[in-house]
Amino acid sequence: MKRQSSSSQTEGVEQNPLTAILLMTSAMLLLPVMDITAKYLSADLPPLEITFGRFFFQFLFSLAIALLTGRLLQLRGKQPVVNYLRGIFLGTASLCFFTAVKYMSVATAISIFFIEPMVLTILAAVLLKEQVGPRRIGAILVGLLGAIIVLRPTLAEVGLFSLLPVVTAVLFSFYLLLNRLYPVRDDLLTIQFSAGLSGSVLLGIGLLIGNLTGIEGTEFVMPDVPQSSLLALIGLISFAGHGLVVSAFQRGNASLLAPLQYIEIVSATLLGYLVFANFPDGPTWLGIALIIMSGLYITHRERKLRQMASK
Repeated sequence: MKRQSSSSQTEGVEQNPLTAILLMTSAMLLLPVMDITAKYLSADLPPLEITFGRFFFQFLFSLAIALLTGRLLQLRGKQPVVNYLRGIFLGTASLCFFTAVKYMSVATAISIFFIEPMVLTILAAVLLKEQVGPRRIGAILVGLLGAIIVLRPTLAEVGLFSLLPVVTAVLFSFYLLLNRLYPVRDDLLTIQFSAGLSGSVLLGIGLLIGNLTGIEGTEFVMPDVPQSSLLALIGLISFAGHGLVVSAFQRGNASLLAPLQYIEIVSATLLGYLVFANFPDGPTWLGIALIIMSGLYITHRERKLRQMASK
């Protein structure tokens, strides 16, 4: 699941739609591997620790590249407070999602998460006073209906944990709203470093509190070598996947690339079936279809409105 901003600087990057499509498709095929790995590890490690591992290793990879390229002093960035706040939103959202996949299939969790365009539209209307017409309201209702259909069996089986992808979508929507208010001004490496550092600090504090209080599911479990390697893999995929997404959006426009994000549902379904023998039933696919159509329509309407506003 793409859980970082697609915004980045585009100066000096040549537009190439075909390359953009290839980069975005590669990201959508790669990112579910991270979620599948997190689900696999959740059988032995708490989701909080797995999420901490994702951000800690992302931080280490960013730091290593900065040291090797002599860019260490540039990592503070032009807007450090905003960058670290982005990392806090991402860390909390990732914790909710990795907790969700412990109890439900990755494909189902990702499908529910994709109500994010609807949530973002609602929050933008409420908090930023953006105008939302009847067409987008209708699309939001269709998407939410799809989410209810997808949630139908999962809510009965695992209870309130099945709502965690919805919480993830809300948190990620706040993250995107922050990007609207404070457009990204730093390069990709600085953003990666800031997110890794702030996410590690936030989740590390959570692990420390969990160990001191003994709250179930928040304790630290010493990983063995294979588990540590998989945690590092999650961090590497997070780092590489975000880089692919940003590079794609630098080379192609959002209207071209937005539909490709739904490839993630297909790749997550295939991987989930191969690793865990999980496969959505017929009604779940209907709900997924409604969510996808709703998200695509909202993207289409926002593009049209931006074009009209620029004239």
